[in-house]
Amino acid sequence: MISHIHHGGSESFWVSGALILAAFLYLRAWFGVRSRDHGNVESWRAGSFVFGLLFIWIATASPLAELDHEMLTAHMVQHLLLMTLAPPLILLSLRRKPLTRGLPQRFSQAIRRTMRSEPMQQFARVIAHPAFCWFAAASTLVVWHIPSVFVLGLQSQMWHEAEQASFLVAGLLFWWPVVRPSASTSKWPEASMLLYLFLATLPCDILSGFLVFCDRVVYPVFLSSPRSYGLSALEDQECAGALMWTCITIVYLIAGAIFTARLLSPHRSHERSIPQFESHRITGLHTDPHRMEAI
Repeated sequence: MISHIHHGGSESFWVSGALILAAFLYLRAWFGVRSRDHGNVESWRAGSFVFGLLFIWIATASPLAELDHEMLTAHMVQHLLLMTLAPPLILLSLRRKPLTRGLPQRFSQAIRRTMRSEPMQQFARVIAHPAFCWFAAASTLVVWHIPSVFVLGLQSQMWHEAEQASFLVAGLLFWWPVVRPSASTSKWPEASMLLYLFLATLPCDILSGFLVFCDRVVYPVFLSSPRSYGLSALEDQECAGALMWTCITIVYLIAGAIFTARLLSPHRSHERSIPQFESHRITGLHTDPHRMEAI
């Protein structure tokens, strides 16, 4: 029987402080951009960022973080918050016009110069490619649920933090092609995102189905946990698998429904015809100076 350790509260303190600082910097930049654009900034983006940070705090620094060493269900909730719920909210809070405009000028210029450099642009194109994003998310999910690797996160504080960080980064990468917060994001057809989301459910379905229908405890480390909530280790495992199966299916269905509604929207054909109409109008203005003068 392998015993697992319980981590102290100092990590929660530092994580909470870092999240509060991130919220402060974001809101400072957001209010700066809002004042410069005369209020022409969506208020819901600030709320989306704050809720994304709140989900990260719940997963890493709240009392739930103490339960992940006792219950696989709590451990699974952490993974869902870090990989499925927090990342899209954080990406939705980003604007096409970067929030660096609301930061001190010297600091914002340094960030823009770095992001516009050719090596950074090439690196961004690689990691923002949908194939890379899908593989990063799927491999992170599978590798960290291998029993021997899973135990590392319960035995070592360093590996535990690496596990949580990798789930958050993989979640941000996975949702990047879906949310498309940047104008430089790879312009894949929106219809391809339906296939992207469907393929992403496959490793989740296989893992969650295995946890639900397996007749033995996959992670024996939880056999030594106190049964504080009246669930046996096997029942806890089944609950964790069912939670993962249900939550991911619902979230991906919502995202797929949004893409489907946009694809079937009658306004899309009208919007696509506007640039062509405008180009003819501009051509006519250039060829007819009398008409241009009248306008």
